[in-house]
Amino acid sequence: MKFSNKDIAQIEAKGLTVKKIEQQIELFENGLPFSNLVSEATIGNGIIRLSNDKISKYVASFESKKDDISILKFVPASGAATRMFKFLFKFLEEYDISKESINSYINRNKNQDLSLFFIGLEKFPFYHIVQEKLQDTYPDFQTLSINEQRLKFVKMMLDEDKLDYGNYPKGLLPFHEYKNQIISTAFEEHLFESALYSSEGEPTKLHFTISEKHEDKFDCEFKRIEEKVEKKTGSKFDISFSYQKQATDTIAVTPKNKPFRNEDGSLLFRPSGHGALIENLNDLKSDIIFIKNIDNVVVYKYKDEVAKYKKVLAGILLDIQEQAFNYLEILEADTLSEDQLIEIAEFLANKMNVRISSEFEKYSLKYQIEYLVEKLNRPIRVCGMVKNEGEPGGGPFWVKDESANISLQIVESAQINKKNKNQKAILKNATHFNPVDIVCGTKNYRGEKFDLRSFVDSKAAFITMKTKTGKDLKALELPGLWNGSMANWNTIFVEVPLITFNPVKTVNDLLKAPHQIE
Repeated sequence: MKFSNKDIAQIEAKGLTVKKIEQQIELFENGLPFSNLVSEATIGNGIIRLSNDKISKYVASFESKKDDISILKFVPASGAATRMFKFLFKFLEEYDISKESINSYINRNKNQDLSLFFIGLEKFPFYHIVQEKLQDTYPDFQTLSINEQRLKFVKMMLDEDKLDYGNYPKGLLPFHEYKNQIISTAFEEHLFESALYSSEGEPTKLHFTISEKHEDKFDCEFKRIEEKVEKKTGSKFDISFSYQKQATDTIAVTPKNKPFRNEDGSLLFRPSGHGALIENLNDLKSDIIFIKNIDNVVVYKYKDEVAKYKKVLAGILLDIQEQAFNYLEILEADTLSEDQLIEIAEFLANKMNVRISSEFEKYSLKYQIEYLVEKLNRPIRVCGMVKNEGEPGGGPFWVKDESANISLQIVESAQINKKNKNQKAILKNATHFNPVDIVCGTKNYRGEKFDLRSFVDSKAAFITMKTKTGKDLKALELPGLWNGSMANWNTIFVEVPLITFNPVKTVNDLLKAPHQIE
């Protein structure tokens, strides 16, 4: 691939290298393999179901250890809210008030989303904000027909010269309305929740990955709520932000795998999806890191229940990590007995879901020790799994890699070859779903940070078809943050209740019970 001096300057200005770009183009040319599913992970086969006694035990374990460690919550929050309002944008584009009523439009299009939106209108947390703006802008608003009022309501929400909610960061939209019309954003709800499982006497630490253009908005929101949240939680907050790094952008290519060029002749680069955030996660130094999406929050009355399961996952992580660290110290000390060797191998198999090689017993003692150290000395993630209710997204599976190693992975449906009957059947039989409820240990037994980039499966990337100025292009998404980017971590899956999973993918999700006060 020949690049001009101008191309090379553009590549290097992004913090990339020509070699890296050539590797990306090679991925387009050769294609990417599908995940090779061995079976779905189920209760007793990769997913732990906890008794009430075990739940209490792990909560107590976390509570006893949390004040001796540093804790941080990591929240991917760069997305705009555009997709939340997709059906409303479509309505504004298609609806002609001079030709039909809104009810007629709904019936003609069988548009249940729009119907539910207008039925629940007064229950939305932004209802009074929008109404107030409407009254100020249109003094005769109350005299308008119901169709005019509703159309103006939606336009006030979404028009760029009005409230412009569709271009707002999702984390800063009104999510919940408390008594006396007190509005709370998803950003604020994360602060309240995190305070319930932070270390005593230490600031509650949160890190949000955001779009650079929105940092001022997040800063303003924190200043607005800081005093209120600190007073209510009794905790100080240490909030930090980072952006998706330009060096994680990937080159776009034409359908014939040639670099796609903008109209001015420059190369087109695109953001590479949430897998790019492994770089941001890698920069964080806390002992344990909770990961949760920005839109997965609940109103205050459910927070204790949600926080309890965060403590459960963290308690499991700390107990497993403590045992793994003890074993690594034994392996390093050169005083290993045969019984201890067997004990460590059984711990890996039974507690950490590591499939031990069938050749293990034939290895020399020296290589057995090296093998166990290599398997144990990795980042650990404990992931909550909820029962599959048909939500789109990743699920838990046993997966075989190119070296025939079998491990637990979170796999997106796009990574699965649905034309293969066996693979499709495994996907269909999946019982659980990944709600992005993860607790991570990213330090080794010596207290040193792992370089998380060295545990990524680069082949678990995605190629997607897009368009730019009417022309087709192929885009490369890096392995997802909790998919291929954590492929070579040690992984534990734990069943958690549905109350822990309350994402707001469309605006109508705000009408569900965990987002409503009454």
